[in-house]
Amino acid sequence: MLTWDEVYPLRGLRLRAGDDLELRWLDDDLLLQLASLAHDGIHDPSWTPFTGAWADAGPLERARSVVQWAWGRRAGTAPGDWWLQLAVLRDGVAVGLQDVGARDFAVRREVTTGSWLGRRHQGRGTGTRMRLAVLSLAFDHLGATTATTEAWKDNAASNAVTRRVGYVLDGEEVAVTRGERREGWRYRLTAERWAALGHPRVTVEGLTDAVRETLGAPVDA
Repeated sequence: MLTWDEVYPLRGLRLRAGDDLELRWLDDDLLLQLASLAHDGIHDPSWTPFTGAWADAGPLERARSVVQWAWGRRAGTAPGDWWLQLAVLRDGVAVGLQDVGARDFAVRREVTTGSWLGRRHQGRGTGTRMRLAVLSLAFDHLGATTATTEAWKDNAASNAVTRRVGYVLDGEEVAVTRGERREGWRYRLTAERWAALGHPRVTVEGLTDAVRETLGAPVDA
């Protein structure tokens, strides 16, 4: 009889940054906790940090959207196209989501990141630390050569985190959200710059050869 770890080895992945912050593979128990956070609210309704309108829906619809999105990404995990979702726990309490994704990672070695925190957990420095943790996974353990991210120009908090961890501007973009024109920044961070800046140590658990193969990373990364 096969085990779940054999069929889906990502289940054991954990990142630890200090004594109080942990990023853990998003199982259904944690997913329900994050759905509850989304139900309670992520941002001021008068403004949105997201491109899509999922967080503008009613509380229950927001919660369902988080669950459906996570299940879809989980099912689509493959070496050529994956989106790893990690629950963020601070002092053992689920406070948000940090994800990292890639297309054709085995060849391109480029990842992109996204995240959100429950509204009542914002403003405590968690956003910076969880981004550093997932970038450590990408650069130090999976062999990524570049990381990209985006943020609206008026999203001061996200832009501050992105610049603080070392990304550099990589252009502008224009999109439509809530039926209105909106401008954003694109950012890029290279492995060389990441290594030169230096960052707090992150402990990675469960990064087996099977996980590397699932993500299209070299076994000796």
